[in-house]
Amino acid sequence: MTEMIDYAMAGPLTTIGTVHKPALDDFPTEPVDICHLVHELVIQPTDAKALGVPEQRFAENQLRPADGIIGALLALDPAPLTAARTPDRRVIGTCRHFAVLSCALLRYRGIAARARCGFATYFQPGQGVDHWITEYRHDGRWVRIDSEILGDSPVAEPEDLAAGEFLTGGEAWTAFRDGRIDAAQFGVYGTENWGPAEIRGNAVRDLAALNKVEMLPWDEWGRMDTSYQGKTGPDYDALIDTISAVCASDDHGAIADLYAREDLAVPAELLP
Repeated sequence: MTEMIDYAMAGPLTTIGTVHKPALDDFPTEPVDICHLVHELVIQPTDAKALGVPEQRFAENQLRPADGIIGALLALDPAPLTAARTPDRRVIGTCRHFAVLSCALLRYRGIAARARCGFATYFQPGQGVDHWITEYRHDGRWVRIDSEILGDSPVAEPEDLAAGEFLTGGEAWTAFRDGRIDAAQFGVYGTENWGPAEIRGNAVRDLAALNKVEMLPWDEWGRMDTSYQGKTGPDYDALIDTISAVCASDDHGAIADLYAREDLAVPAELLP
């Protein structure tokens, strides 16, 4: 029998090394407080560009491990992570970096947490925009929180997102298959990556994240590239159906067993 996934324990991309622990001595213990601090540790590339941040720093956007993100932060400013940082002293990253750093710090405090990959419905009216958030376990349920928008939010409660404000890749796929959403309105803002293939990709990335392997939004493996090229068929769609159902079930054994399939597990060369 497959063991339960312990979301309070770090995974390969959310482990925080002992060298960085002094910077976390006074870090909060409450989930929302932790995520509020993360809100001020990461800056989106567009905002960094507007500030005139040196071009060489934009490689920070490619950091996968949370430990690397923290290392980049401390290289910019060696003060504890609770110290106020001006925007130019924050690490450059996407929504995924907000979500994964939040997840890592929640796990560091022994709080069951996981990053989720999918789509936010609150950035552009009528659209589902490619996005990552964090979930943490509280009072028997998974609370969805968006660290990126805390303090300046387009929704009423970014610390406890309402149903439908964020859809995981699997939730968006199921809604598409049921005819409840237009897949053409789901994708990556500012790119041509809209439609069923983007939803399929995020369903696979979300399955990996539920197995504590939180990849970059543009990482591809298995049949993702073939799907983006429109060369997969009904068998792959049926597999995405299965992924969607398993991820929605919160059955840890089924989540781990499905991920172990050769075409779904993240290749070792993409991991630290």
